[in-house]
Amino acid sequence: MSIPMDSILHAPTPEAWVATAVERWREMLVDHANCEKKAASTALALIFAYPEDHALTLALSRLAREELRHFEQVQKMMLTLGVDFERQQPGRYASGLRSFIRTSEPGRKLDLLLSGALIEARSSERFRLLSGRLQQPLGGFYATLERSEARHFELYVNLARAEAPEQWRERLSLLAEREAELATAADPVFRFHSGPPG
Repeated sequence: MSIPMDSILHAPTPEAWVATAVERWREMLVDHANCEKKAASTALALIFAYPEDHALTLALSRLAREELRHFEQVQKMMLTLGVDFERQQPGRYASGLRSFIRTSEPGRKLDLLLSGALIEARSSERFRLLSGRLQQPLGGFYATLERSEARHFELYVNLARAEAPEQWRERLSLLAEREAELATAADPVFRFHSGPPG
């Protein structure tokens, strides 16, 4: 059983964010590199946290390798486009989502998987929105990444469904409400997963 990616996002990315990303694409690309590293580290953290879950560790080992390949591709794109790496202040998105994750089991594992699904779904949505607005080669690169992020979203959803067949939908809806607030509310810091600048 599959679930449409856009159906779990409770609000679309605001046009103001897209317009800012097109204008400030260099800044966004630097944060994108950081996002790929974080995605790999998240997968590895889950492997270390739940080593007894064979299906999870196998799937997320593959995912971590793919995320690191994406990081390498972003670094190459930065070199091609003459974008220097800069240290950036973390945005509020990931920490805001983490604040709603339960701290005890079994709820914590389910929430971590669902938050991973939401992040990947938002990433895929934003790659789709940007792919037709950014100049080449970045636009084409983001079109490719949109498909990858959609697969990652499906992976996290399937792991969550296996973990809690009766609870995952309700919990996903609750977390998606928080994610939508973070992705759409005015944000003092512009990042790949931020709300529109404000």
